[in-house]
Amino acid sequence: MGIIKLKNIRTFSYHGCMIEEGKIGSDYTIDLKIKTNLQQSAQTDHLADTVDYVHLNKIVTEEMAIRSHLLEHVAKRINNRILDEIETVEKTTVWVSKINPPIGGDVESVTIKMKEIRK
Repeated sequence: MGIIKLKNIRTFSYHGCMIEEGKIGSDYTIDLKIKTNLQQSAQTDHLADTVDYVHLNKIVTEEMAIRSHLLEHVAKRINNRILDEIETVEKTTVWVSKINPPIGGDVESVTIKMKEIRK
């Protein structure tokens, strides 16, 4: 087994419960960790034998572009889509952070973490 991480994927997205959040948008960072078998690709040195980072990044950015009221909702969509599209992934964990959330205080970010395991 092995782990692949994508750290600090940055997007500008329109998530949130307030109407203004859907119009103004906000900065987000996303971290992703997947568990998969890296033994074959370590031997063959072929991209076809591993999980392509480009594919993972594409899933994250496409799902972040779809408006959600809750960060939990977008995180679940990211995890589910990875498991649906990449058969070799056994477990996926995603952290979605909203930078400078409008919560009435001086808060750098709010982060949710969700994971899914292939059944």
